[in-house]
Amino acid sequence: MERVKVVILNWNGRAYLERFLPSVVERTPGVPVVVADNGSTDDSVAFLRARFPQVEVIALERNYGFAEGYNRALERIEAEYFLLLNSDIEVPEGWLSPLVEALDADGRTAAVAPKILSFDRPDCFEYAGASGGFIDFLGYPFCRGRILSSIEADRGQYDDAREVFWASGACMLVRSDVFRALGGFDADFFAHMEEIDFCWRAQLAGYAIRVEPRSRVFHVGGGTLPNDNPKKIYLNFRNNLCMLYKNLSRPAFWPVLFVRMAMDGLAALVFLVQGRPSFFGKVFRAHVDFHRQRRSLRAKRKAVQCSRVARSRWIYRGSIVLRHALGRRSFGRMM
Repeated sequence: MERVKVVILNWNGRAYLERFLPSVVERTPGVPVVVADNGSTDDSVAFLRARFPQVEVIALERNYGFAEGYNRALERIEAEYFLLLNSDIEVPEGWLSPLVEALDADGRTAAVAPKILSFDRPDCFEYAGASGGFIDFLGYPFCRGRILSSIEADRGQYDDAREVFWASGACMLVRSDVFRALGGFDADFFAHMEEIDFCWRAQLAGYAIRVEPRSRVFHVGGGTLPNDNPKKIYLNFRNNLCMLYKNLSRPAFWPVLFVRMAMDGLAALVFLVQGRPSFFGKVFRAHVDFHRQRRSLRAKRKAVQCSRVARSRWIYRGSIVLRHALGRRSFGRMM
């Protein structure tokens, strides 16, 4: 069995594959690269088979989304470690070794991420992961290097390897046995928040999540669903509520939901004032659909809570939204 396989999930991303796959193949010598195609309607598969015969292609019959797409692809792959990599990432020389060393050094670590920098502004962190992810007690994600929409320049201030709450699905090395034991990503999420949910479940099962900034990659971001896409708003709000319901204890969840209903309602009104009625509607639809799904979520929550052997250490007990509103928009020494 191979030690590591790089697995790229693609959906209509031929342009990104053409631009970034050569760096992955050339700068990851001796490591097999797999592209799992999520039912693309462009010529991605034909392009891969013609231009990259050394790359294994797994052609899924339709677009299963990020979560189930990866689950289905990884079922067909055998390796000790899976390196999940977005198609819109450029990798430099030596990017993979520090991640492998981090998992080799500690069997308690389930997943590790590199420092993720912006492809367009390489002196700045990138939104989707920066130098390690966290959440606050209300479930709002943030990173070392990114608080809500405020992104910091990389001055080496977060170059220490350490435990974090979540590793970005844009680039994450994960133990295959842990991924499978935990059931992989929650397929019902489709896309967004699935890696945070996975990392939370891993911590409750007794594992650690880490960031290793000796490894760095450069991410375009927003390639499949741009930040101003209403579907992305819907998935982020709905999946965040589902994640909280599954992973928080029953007594802890209900006060959080009460506050989130108020804050999400306020966010929806802001969207309306900004002239974005579709965003307004998606926030409310996210809450309605979350409540419709609660029956099916109960079984998932029970499974998570019954197998719980540890607590999550890296939840920020303050409010990121309040902190941001007060002008405190850098990570600093929060955690």
